Amino acid sequence: MNFQLSEEHLAVQQAARDFAQTELLPGVIDRDIHEKFPLEQVRKLGELGFMGMMVDPNYNGGGMDTISYVLAMEELSKIDASTSVVVSVNNSLVCYGLNEFGSDFQKETYLKPLAAGSIHGAFCLSEPEAGSDATSQKTTAIDMGDHYLLNGTKNWITNGNSADTYLVMAQTDPEKGHKGINCLIVTKDMDGFQVGKKEDKMGIRGSDTHSIMFTDVKVPKENRIGEDGFGFKFAMKTLSGGRIGIAAQALGIASGALELATQYAKERKAFGTEIKNHQAIQFKLADMATQVEAARLLTLKAAALKDSGENYDLASSKAKLYASEIAQSVTSEAVQIHGGYGYVREYHVERMMRDAKITQIYEGTSEVQKIVISRSLLKS
Repeated sequence: MNFQLSEEHLAVQQAARDFAQTELLPGVIDRDIHEKFPLEQVRKLGELGFMGMMVDPNYNGGGMDTISYVLAMEELSKIDASTSVVVSVNNSLVCYGLNEFGSDFQKETYLKPLAAGSIHGAFCLSEPEAGSDATSQKTTAIDMGDHYLLNGTKNWITNGNSADTYLVMAQTDPEKGHKGINCLIVTKDMDGFQVGKKEDKMGIRGSDTHSIMFTDVKVPKENRIGEDGFGFKFAMKTLSGGRIGIAAQALGIASGALELATQYAKERKAFGTEIKNHQAIQFKLADMATQVEAARLLTLKAAALKDSGENYDLASSKAKLYASEIAQSVTSEAVQIHGGYGYVREYHVERMMRDAKITQIYEGTSEVQKIVISRSLLKS
């Protein structure tokens, strides 16, 4: 068991840290206030290779391991979770799914530009009546011989308006239940594709969250990923890896808040001395630091299991559950340490507290993670 990062890992971590400080930090408050999508920042991340980190180099990817991805996600999320979620969806869900399960045609046509960062993608599973219950898909893909006819609505779609390529789960054979679900590759320029309203969110306000509507969209058969009925299994396996990305995002939000709270405690004076000298503050920081380190170890363990080819479903659920829970508590304590200053936008921690909440909800709520973990414990 080796807890040392390689030189490559450290280089990736430093590159992400430098980018976050120079490119993300200057406009992060403004993007949050005005709900601005970080288009320029995402473009630069693509040029630097952060949008297809784990993709095969033959398809314009970086060929990096999952640990490198976790390290980059943590550093980006310390500063701007709205940007890091774009990186997460494109890497963990869209590129991973195509790289792992796509045909040669699909990889050449869709994966290459996604991995290069010239475009980015979206993952369309959730529906108005199918959030945590992903088996209850109402979106339909009727088999018309050489194509599918796609109808339905998806919601809470990250990158909903800014993406070009969408992986859409839809029911082809309702009698087969979840075994009748397919995953189709849909592009924005297809007739019948419509972007719905943008959601006015509490946190990650710079990210692009929309409903998507499909009306008689003709999707070629060659755009189906895997065999007929593979869609649900595809979604679950892809989300399992996605949870590592969201765990890393939650970890980054928490560790970023801890860094700001620690620095503030060294500078702020109360009762004649810096507040770092008060035991009440010291104990808060000690608890926060321990929680952040535990979340980091859980997340890196899940990443290491994925990299070694072992089953990581349980580990990714544990990592996401714990990292998202402590992101809430650590950011709340960071606000408390800042006092009144923590409640205003200028000091960042209030935004981090708002951003942290979504990590307990998307890509499987905390309750879903507890179901996964408890079933694993009790099945034997």
